[in-house]
Amino acid sequence: MHDIWNPWHGCQKCSEGCAHCYMYFLDQSHGRENSAVVTKTTGFNYPLSRDRGGRYKIQSGEMIRVCMSSDFFVEDADKWRDEAWSIIRERSDVKFFLLTKRPQRVEKCLPRDWDDGWENVFFNVTCENQRRADERIPILHRLPFKHKGIMSAPLIGEITIDKYLDEGQIEQVICGGENYDGARPCRYEWVKKLHDECVAHDVTFAFIETGNYYVKNGVTRFIKSKIRQTYLAYSEGLAYKGKPMKFELCDRMGLPIPESELYIPHYRRNCINCGNRLICNGCSDCGRCQDEIIDIKD
Repeated sequence: MHDIWNPWHGCQKCSEGCAHCYMYFLDQSHGRENSAVVTKTTGFNYPLSRDRGGRYKIQSGEMIRVCMSSDFFVEDADKWRDEAWSIIRERSDVKFFLLTKRPQRVEKCLPRDWDDGWENVFFNVTCENQRRADERIPILHRLPFKHKGIMSAPLIGEITIDKYLDEGQIEQVICGGENYDGARPCRYEWVKKLHDECVAHDVTFAFIETGNYYVKNGVTRFIKSKIRQTYLAYSEGLAYKGKPMKFELCDRMGLPIPESELYIPHYRRNCINCGNRLICNGCSDCGRCQDEIIDIKD
């Protein structure tokens, strides 16, 4: 996908949300034997890649999700992280979405010139249940990042984050159910609670997918297709766009980039009712969707 950068692959499970990790499942289905082994990928330099015309493939202003098949702060990647930071530093015109279940390691893993944070880094912690929310969000609040968010996916229990939103540091909350073997149910009332708390604090909330088992009004619904999951999530009407995030991006010379020169996402007809649209990087024009309308009914 054009909006994902996986500089390394593999991770060790460290909390309840890891129990049925999608990366482990997908590795197994592709014959990879040990997902706990962390390896540097051939796409390590992807943010620096250029097309035949010499232009960066990732355009100024795009948001790139980092380490979706690992954790940016996993211990086994310590030897490569400085090099990854150098790439993020060089692409100061691109927004990098970092997500971790290891916020306790972050402070000692920051580059020497970090100071109070880089404008192009959006730092998020995973909070799959109340225990992890209470453990990780206070650490998130203490860390020096200019942009902060919460990922409650897979959401495997009821969570309240109202007192944490009170502090005004959280700019976005993403929520979603669990998929693949062993998927645990996601309940509508859990999602609605998070939505209501975000609305009360004018924080953007995105319900991106229901997961395989979605429970509402006492009825458990099995939804295998992830496309149908995102459409059903959208149909719940829980997407909320709060205060806008303002990334002050600059070029390699440190000069601000005019908004007119930044990437503007575009979407196809399929995207209108997708739960991911609120946080999506836009269509990559791969052509695989064939611009068809998805029916979310079973």
